[in-house]
Amino acid sequence: MRRVILLSSLLLATPLQAETILASSKITAVTVYPQGAMLTRVVAFEAQPGLHDVLITDLPQDTDPQSLRLKPSEGVEIGAYSLRTGRLPVVDPVKPEAQVAAEAALEAAKGGVTTAQLAVDGVAARIEAAQAQIAYLGRLGATDAKADTETLQATARMIGAEVLAASQAALAARADLPAVQKVYEAAVEAQVKAQAALDALSKPTKDYAALSLAVSVTQVGPSLVEVTQFMDNATWAPIYDMALDRAAGQVVLDRSLLVSQATGEDWTGIALTLSTAQPGNSPDPSRIWPQLHRIDDPMEMAKLESRAAAPAPINEAEMGAMMETLADVAVGVAFQGDIVSYAYPQPVDIVDGAQNLRLVLDRVSLPASAQARAVPRADATAFMMAEFTNDSGQILLPGPATLTRDGALMGQTQLASIAPGATAVMGFGAIEGLRLKRIVPARAEGDRGIFSKSNQIEETAVLSVENLTDQAWDVRVMEGIPYSEQEDLVITYTADLPVTETDVDGQRGVLAWDVSVPAGKTQTITLTTRESWPDGKELNGGRY
Repeated sequence: MRRVILLSSLLLATPLQAETILASSKITAVTVYPQGAMLTRVVAFEAQPGLHDVLITDLPQDTDPQSLRLKPSEGVEIGAYSLRTGRLPVVDPVKPEAQVAAEAALEAAKGGVTTAQLAVDGVAARIEAAQAQIAYLGRLGATDAKADTETLQATARMIGAEVLAASQAALAARADLPAVQKVYEAAVEAQVKAQAALDALSKPTKDYAALSLAVSVTQVGPSLVEVTQFMDNATWAPIYDMALDRAAGQVVLDRSLLVSQATGEDWTGIALTLSTAQPGNSPDPSRIWPQLHRIDDPMEMAKLESRAAAPAPINEAEMGAMMETLADVAVGVAFQGDIVSYAYPQPVDIVDGAQNLRLVLDRVSLPASAQARAVPRADATAFMMAEFTNDSGQILLPGPATLTRDGALMGQTQLASIAPGATAVMGFGAIEGLRLKRIVPARAEGDRGIFSKSNQIEETAVLSVENLTDQAWDVRVMEGIPYSEQEDLVITYTADLPVTETDVDGQRGVLAWDVSVPAGKTQTITLTTRESWPDGKELNGGRY
């Protein structure tokens, strides 16, 4: 029977005299959360039936003992176990297959360099031998200077032939030299690359923690123990490429995931799952504290204010309540919605502390409508806005997004969380061909700009959208006017073009006009705002 056993479990007494088996583990699966990861590793060992100590010697040094959970295979029972961080045996680290292959490739490259060097040395020796032969023949001719004419002629012919042969041998050797030097240089380059590949896979030996298990084996054959543990130093986040295609009426999302980890060991060939759960957060909602309200006599309050230099002491009970309330505000927790998990379909490798792994998730096409939005009060150009509906059936998690519009790169933004079926509006960059202006005509004459008197103020503004492109544009022009919550402060406005929507998105005083601007034309809107109040009162808050 397979069982998950807690660290405090004591099913068996630790044997006083038992064989100690050194074992290593292999990480097979990892679930990564926005902060932290749950690692599953398998430990395999061979043991005869009986009691044994198993020492797992490759756990990260910062392993949390409280997070460890064990599940033995059939025929194995686990008794007491403990995490050891000191007085550990020296063990040879288990090298991954890629590192073993890289070491073999480096040795082969070193052999290639040796062989190439021998070839270069051989050619150099041929050149040196030919040069020595020519030098010897020269000295030989000098020693026969007293011989008769016939002997000298014969010697000269022999020396000439031998020098010619030696010179030709030297030339032939020199002709072979570039080829063998090229082979040598290529062999050295291959060795450098092989060393770099090995260095990329190797990492300094770190201190480790060991898990000591007291086990009882009841059957012959290989035994397995599955170990799960939580590690803090891992994270993942979604990233998006968002493309607005106005002709097709859609926004295309290419969804990817960015994963990194610094747990102290490489993850090689793991089954990766990404979860939106946050096990590091508080599992409980925030607490609601009692709220004490009171009423005071205004006259008494005025007296208290006049004594501000010597404030009345606050009793300890009130002080405690105030501090508890402040602490509650400081540690508020934000909660996510339903948990979403993504199981990546292929095994992956993630190097410890040196890699941000980007995994392609999928592509989602969402129906969208595009419209130009103009805010002449603040901007010099209109902006492209796309409204789209998340009909993918999945929640779109928050994350950075790179934006393109009709194939052109428009920048980056932050995508907010979008629930299934929800509608969102996002900007896709400026439209340089739609130029905006907001002018106050009277302001250009004597810098008066705004008509006002003691209990009334009036402002006239002209909003314009100039279309410099070769196509007509539907534009939403937006402007804000003041609003009042007092009956005595009366605010009215008039516009030479009917307003399409007031209090846009629930924002009081925000007006919108939906207009069509033909190519090469300018659309203007004249807006006049009036504020009036009784004599003797003053306007506070200024203009919008």
